[in-house]
Amino acid sequence: MEKNILKRIFFDKHNHWETFKKKHGEKIRSIVTKEVEKFRDCGDMKNGFKLYVCEGCNDVHKVAYRCKGRFCTTCSIGESEEWSRLLTEDVLQVNHRHMIFTIDEGLRKIFLLHRHLLKPLMDEAAKLITGFFQKKAKVTPGIISGLHTFGSRVNFNPHVHMLVTMGGITRKGKWKDYDYIPFKMLRKQWQTIVLKLIRRNLTKQEKKRVQPRLQKAFTENGEGFYVYAPKQRGKIQEQLRYIGRYIRRPAIGINRIEAYDGQQVTFKYIDKTDGEEKRETVTVEEFISRLIRHIPDDQFKTIRHYGMYSRRSKRLSKKLLSKWQEGKRRWIIKVWRTLRRQTWRERVIAGGQKDPLICPHCDNYYIYQGEVCLEDGQLVIKVALTKEARNYLERVIGYLTTAKEPQKREEEKEKRNRPSTFKENRHQLSLFNVS
Repeated sequence: MEKNILKRIFFDKHNHWETFKKKHGEKIRSIVTKEVEKFRDCGDMKNGFKLYVCEGCNDVHKVAYRCKGRFCTTCSIGESEEWSRLLTEDVLQVNHRHMIFTIDEGLRKIFLLHRHLLKPLMDEAAKLITGFFQKKAKVTPGIISGLHTFGSRVNFNPHVHMLVTMGGITRKGKWKDYDYIPFKMLRKQWQTIVLKLIRRNLTKQEKKRVQPRLQKAFTENGEGFYVYAPKQRGKIQEQLRYIGRYIRRPAIGINRIEAYDGQQVTFKYIDKTDGEEKRETVTVEEFISRLIRHIPDDQFKTIRHYGMYSRRSKRLSKKLLSKWQEGKRRWIIKVWRTLRRQTWRERVIAGGQKDPLICPHCDNYYIYQGEVCLEDGQLVIKVALTKEARNYLERVIGYLTTAKEPQKREEEKEKRNRPSTFKENRHQLSLFNVS
């Protein structure tokens, strides 16, 4: 399946996205429209690009700007990889557990209709774990929490993933290991917390409507809601890298979409009930509807930090632990390490691909020569290192701004094919009249 299959589903000749907007316009959140249309324009030269020229054969290489949107699969995968890489360098080099907090299936629609409950859901899960560690081990753990709103079938299934240190820092600034998780107790407590959270944040009328769902969720889950935290095996950095990628993964990977015939989409998934790989075919409208539900609200953070990893405590915790580890000679963190985001080129090479700035024709390097960006709807030259580069960029801008849209080209073609009137013929002749 081609890399831009998702773009084709949304924006091909069938115009499924435009049809979907016309049908469900009032129900679509504004942030959804914004993110989907950013995704549509991702990688389009008309939104700006960088110019590279080979120093050997003068071959030209243009790199279009990316949208960096939260819905774009290309951008989100790259960002996920980079985030997980930085995560492995920044967190404590101690054992962590990947904890998963779920809710009853009957409560999912409540969170879909009341999305403001999603942040408290993350906060309450972190508060439960922090409180347990403080009570039982007298330590404050480090927690990185990620919200997933999607299930394997791209259905709406909000649940919280957490990366939790197996141990924490004491009040005296010492590190203390602790690796016991009482699942039965946490499940019942988590069930109580979620039910109270819903009741606390809804109006009387809303609570009355959802009361049957709340009662059913309580009676049908005698052992509480599902909480899971398997022990991690292998090297710590490999564990952290894997969990980091998992927490930041998109709702559906391109490799899971197996077929699209213009009207229906077929994708594969792992059925959690039996662990087998299955396939599901849905209409494009249903597929779009499922997918856009997972676009978070504007400014909503799907990744949050708590305990030692919180923004307020992180620097102090590192300072205290640095003194402790000098005496114990147990190195769990490098306090003065400077973290730097990888460039686009470095990420490509790290992914096992060929250096994108090596010319495929002569094996010399491409050299940065200029840049074009979009300002107030117009393409302008931001940087041009040479006169030749400026002239070339001006020609490219001219081509991009005067290029006709497909619909306009069709109209022009129809106009050329139909019998011309005398007035049109006279105008055409006048264009070539040199006198």
